Amino acid sequence: MDTTATESTFRDATDADVDALVSLVDSAYRGDASRAGWTTEADLLEGQRTDPEGVLEVIKSPDTRVLAVERAGRIVACCQLEHRGAHAYFGMFAVSPTVQGGGLGRTVLEEAERRARADWGVTEMHMTVISLREDLIAWYERRGYRRTGRMTPFPYGDERFGIPQRDDLEFELLVKPLG
Repeated sequence: MDTTATESTFRDATDADVDALVSLVDSAYRGDASRAGWTTEADLLEGQRTDPEGVLEVIKSPDTRVLAVERAGRIVACCQLEHRGAHAYFGMFAVSPTVQGGGLGRTVLEEAERRARADWGVTEMHMTVISLREDLIAWYERRGYRRTGRMTPFPYGDERFGIPQRDDLEFELLVKPLG
């Protein structure tokens, strides 16, 4: 068996990765390409998921790191970790639809949790998920996250985050203790 196609390398993203990261995040959540995987939001939102300016801002933020995951020299997954005192925020999580379903997402999440504990000594990981994404929330719950019932509104009218196809979108805070 050829393992080179499945070997993953984790590294901190740099300015040079911005275009690849934007493309990856959009492909995992928006448009017809996203339907090849199970993380699509194409029925909820159209338009972009992120933009180069937003990704560059995250990369340059002093309390944030973006993990890029490469296979065969291509970025196939990423996530954002932001240090927020006693907890870390997990966001901008994307796995290429062409490799979803093979355990890479779980590996990325576990590595993000490990790094947040080791690098910052945090005791919890927080994230927000569109509350209508029951399948995605169930995936996180199987990995130890719990729903809090704490909601924040979707940024309607700001097309940097997409064009909503519904009027009932909101984010729910999920939390996991990091032992």
